[in-house]
Amino acid sequence: MYLLTATVVKDNLGSKGEIYFPFIFSLHLFLLFINLIGMVPYSFTVTSHIIFTFSLALFIFIAINIIGLKTHGLLFFSLFLPRGVPLVIVPLLITIEFLSYIVKVFTLSIRLFANMTSGHTLLKIIAGFA
Repeated sequence: MYLLTATVVKDNLGSKGEIYFPFIFSLHLFLLFINLIGMVPYSFTVTSHIIFTFSLALFIFIAINIIGLKTHGLLFFSLFLPRGVPLVIVPLLITIEFLSYIVKVFTLSIRLFANMTSGHTLLKIIAGFA
């Protein structure tokens, strides 16, 4: 597990991302074990509750923005405007990029919630056939 997470962090963040490895490793193990606990009969998975997934996504979203602003300063906002964009569509593009960046928190939390809920529903249906 350690090597898997270390490889993923190094491949995606490079050598500068090693400082975030303890957080990512802890998050990885936490999500793994709470989902494995949900496989125990008569228990439930915490990630099948929308408030938990939303809180987790919001916390990580805020942390990423703080780290991004600390690391890059005001250049962090350049991710909303790609290079070489005609000036005519800049306001529209910034609006669309900003909204998609904000909505990402909701979509990630809803996707995890829906996947966990549908998995549990499918298991209950299959168990009902038995």
